Amino acid sequence: MAFDQSELRSARWFDRGDLKTFGHVSRLKQMGYDEEDFRGRPIIAILNTWSDINPCHSHFRDRTEHIKRGVVQAGGFPLELPAIALAENFQKPTTMMYRNMLAMEAEELLRSYPVDGAVLMGGCDKTTPGLLMGAISMDLPAVFFPAGPMMKGCWKGEALGSGSDAWKFWDEYRAGNIGECDLRGVESGIARTPGHCMTMGTASTMTSIAEALGFSLPGAASIPAVMADHSRMATQCGRAAVDAVTANRRPSDILTDDSVHNAAITALALGGSTNVVIHLIAIARRAGLNTSTELFDALAAQVPLLANIRPAGAHLMEDFYDAGGLTALLESLRDLLRPHALTVNGKTLGENIAGAEVHAPDVIRDRTNPVSTTPALRVLTGNLCPDGALIKPSAMDPDKMHHVGPALVFDDYAELKERIEDPTIEITEDTVLVLRGAGPVGGPGMPEWGMLPLPTRLLEQGIRDLVRISDARMSGTSYGTCVLHVTPESAVGGPLAALRTGDQVRLDVTAGTLDALVTDDEWEKRLAAVAPGVFDGDRGYLRLYRAHVGQADAGCDFDFLAGVGNPEPDIH
Repeated sequence: MAFDQSELRSARWFDRGDLKTFGHVSRLKQMGYDEEDFRGRPIIAILNTWSDINPCHSHFRDRTEHIKRGVVQAGGFPLELPAIALAENFQKPTTMMYRNMLAMEAEELLRSYPVDGAVLMGGCDKTTPGLLMGAISMDLPAVFFPAGPMMKGCWKGEALGSGSDAWKFWDEYRAGNIGECDLRGVESGIARTPGHCMTMGTASTMTSIAEALGFSLPGAASIPAVMADHSRMATQCGRAAVDAVTANRRPSDILTDDSVHNAAITALALGGSTNVVIHLIAIARRAGLNTSTELFDALAAQVPLLANIRPAGAHLMEDFYDAGGLTALLESLRDLLRPHALTVNGKTLGENIAGAEVHAPDVIRDRTNPVSTTPALRVLTGNLCPDGALIKPSAMDPDKMHHVGPALVFDDYAELKERIEDPTIEITEDTVLVLRGAGPVGGPGMPEWGMLPLPTRLLEQGIRDLVRISDARMSGTSYGTCVLHVTPESAVGGPLAALRTGDQVRLDVTAGTLDALVTDDEWEKRLAAVAPGVFDGDRGYLRLYRAHVGQADAGCDFDFLAGVGNPEPDIH
């Protein structure tokens, strides 16, 4: 069926022949545009999350020009619309608190302006889910353009991975094994180009998820940020956005139970960040899908870890790209996927990955030679986490798969930092470190505090891992025996608030359980005495956030944002 320009959404602004049309057209002319530039053409919003304080997106100013070129080539009219940058390294208390703000901003930008489709520019951890959530709720044709990973870091000839090696060398510095000069060298060499983390942290996990869901063009997620291939992909995304508009190919056509299944398979094969569980649940629920942690738990035993990328593996994203990238990994998993799922370019996922080859079998492993047979993710339940918790077995000490030890409980992160080095605190390799007050409400925003620091005296003894439990998250670049996302969190009256220092805690990763070894009667008595936190001093966005944010098992989205179907603006 031929594309009818009169059906463009933007025609409501520009083609009605009334006073409002006069005002809209005259203001575009004020900016130097001729009517032939925009009238009758698909108008494509370029949602750009560039800012001066987001190093992952520092190349986005250039990439917008490449995207615009593709839009114009395809007969569209590009409009760049800035959106909040969510700079993971700098924004406090956590960008997770502002993911929903970006989702709201993306949705409202697309709703309130005369646009027919969008290119979503993101990559730094929370920008990918935030942009997708907003676009899905608005349900306009949208293509996701990933920022791409930075190139490898280097120090004294050793390849460095952002995040993962930061934790590693910081602990070596605290243990006295490297000095101040060495630390400065690592600091200068660990992140040397534009782009997001080149480890399999949250950024690389979520851009891969965007591609597996069908919102990115094939191969887009794996391209390093500074390569010429990345510039060419930007132009392709501009053309693809116009094509999606003319074909009326919307997020609601792409995001289905089948595409979510493919995304979960992808996350597990990559050994991806635990954050993917929260984000994928939130993304899916924007389309009315009832995705839960059970999806990951059900698939984890079937999907081996094949991407040999830090922190669970040895290589970095640059190597992954050269080895064939995400399309090659997915082609090797075709029998586990649902390849008929539609993608943004109008082809199925199966068509997009057909024929992709692995060029470096140590980087993208065959299923007969996986990086690990240990599941990439495991959902835990028990009296400490009745609604679930997560652990990443592929990145933990295998000797701690079954562990019983005494709890050392901290009520918040400030107390943890203040007391962890206290020499009077009894702490051994068997101790279970517990942090509460760090969930979505308590944190606020569920900060990435879950890789709790070990005291220096244990590091000096050569100990590098303890069982750690929290209602926080952790960076996808982190590692260790870290139980995360304990739900419900302590700040809303969850059972973690009832745990006391000295209580024996049992972790059984194989069985998927986490329990305080306290008698039932005593436990019930403690739970009855737990009261939710009171936050009377909140104002502004924080007040909105705490009042409406869901728990981790529901994706930490706002209770009023699930689903599609908000009204179009009245432009009379």
